[in-house]
Amino acid sequence: MRWIAILVCSVVLAGSVHAGWAQAAPAKVAAQKDAAHGSLPPVPHALLPESFAGWAATGAPKKMTDAAQADATNAAVLKEYEFTDATLAKYKRSGETLSLLALSFHDASGAYGMYSFYRQNGWPREQIGTGATSNNNRVLFWVGNIVVDANFSQIGPMSGSELRELAGQLPLPEGGKALAPPIMASVPKAQLDAQTTHYAVGPAGYAGAGGVLPPELVGFDRGAEAVTASYTLRTGPATLTIIDYPTPQLAAAQEKAIRDYIQAGIHGGQQAQAAWPKPLRDSGLPALEVRRSGPLVTLVSGNAFTDDSHKLLGTVHYESELTSIQQPTESEILKTGKLLWGITILVLIGCSVSLVLAFFVGGFRVLYRLARGKPVSSVYDIEFISLNLRD
Repeated sequence: MRWIAILVCSVVLAGSVHAGWAQAAPAKVAAQKDAAHGSLPPVPHALLPESFAGWAATGAPKKMTDAAQADATNAAVLKEYEFTDATLAKYKRSGETLSLLALSFHDASGAYGMYSFYRQNGWPREQIGTGATSNNNRVLFWVGNIVVDANFSQIGPMSGSELRELAGQLPLPEGGKALAPPIMASVPKAQLDAQTTHYAVGPAGYAGAGGVLPPELVGFDRGAEAVTASYTLRTGPATLTIIDYPTPQLAAAQEKAIRDYIQAGIHGGQQAQAAWPKPLRDSGLPALEVRRSGPLVTLVSGNAFTDDSHKLLGTVHYESELTSIQQPTESEILKTGKLLWGITILVLIGCSVSLVLAFFVGGFRVLYRLARGKPVSSVYDIEFISLNLRD
C-alpha cells in the first residue's frame, strides 16, 4: 500500500513539473529574443514633416522648450496655457518660402486658448484643422493640442489645401487632453459674431485679448476660466463675459465683488469710471448687468439696450451633469452565506476525490492479492515470527 501511494504521488509531481516547464519555456525564449535583439524605445513622431504638398524643408527644424524663445512678447501667455514645446521650420518651393511655427500645449484647451489669443476680431474664417483664420499672408490654425502659425511669402489659391494636408499629418492627443474647454458649451450661438470668442485661464491672456474686467477681479488665482464673445443685438453691439469658477460658493463671492465694482463706478461718476478698463468705459451704463448661474458668473457690456442685454444674459444657463455611483446590491449576510456555501462545495469535492482515489487504490490491491492466490481481505492472514525455542 505504501509503495502504491508513493507511485501515485510521483506521477502527479512529474506532471506538475512538466506543466511548469511548458509554461516557463515560451517566456524564457521570449526573454532570450529580447536580449538578443534589444528593446528600443518608440521613436517619437516629428511635429512638423520634412516635406508636404511640394514644400521641402531648407534645414533641420528648430525645437524650443522655452516660451521666451517661441514668443518673447507673449511668453507669459504661453505659460498660462501650459505651453510644452515649439518647433520652427522653414520651407521652400519654386522660389517661394514658408515659415511654420508649431506650438504644443498640454491639452486642446491650451491650444484653443492660444489660438483665440492670437486671432484678432474680424479676421476671416478658414476651413483648416479644428479652427483657422487668416490675415494677408499669415494663416493661423489649431488642431488637437497644437497651434500652427504659417507665414507665406506669397499666398496662393492652393495654400488652404496645402495646410489642410499638413493638419492631417499632425499628431493628435488622446483621452481628456483632446477635449475642448467645457465653458465653451455655455456660450450662446444666436447673434454671435463669428471669430470673436477669446478663452482665457490667466490674467495675461485675458487682458491681452481685450478682457472687460480687471484681471485681478476675475479671480484667476482661484481657478477661474473666462471666455469673452461679441454679439450683434437688435439695439446695438454687446460683449458677453462668462467666468467659470470651481464651485458655486466661489462664484457667489466673486459675483458680489464684480457687482459692487460696477455699482461703485456707476454711482461714483466719471472719476470712478476712469479707473475702469477701456472696454468697460466704452460701454453704456444701462447695458451693464451681472448674473450668476451655478458656478458661472456672466457680465454683459456694450451699447445694447437693457432689454436686449437682459435677454442675452438669460440664454446663459448652467446645467450640472450628475453621474450615479453604483451601490453594492449584496448584503453582508448574503456574502457570508455564499462564502460558507463555497467552503461546503470545496469540502464535498475533496471528499469525493478521496473516495475515488481510495476505490482505485483498494481495487488494485484486491486484484494483486487474487493474482497471488490469497484471500481478498488480509484480516485472516496470520503473519508472525516463530523462534521455535525448545527447552
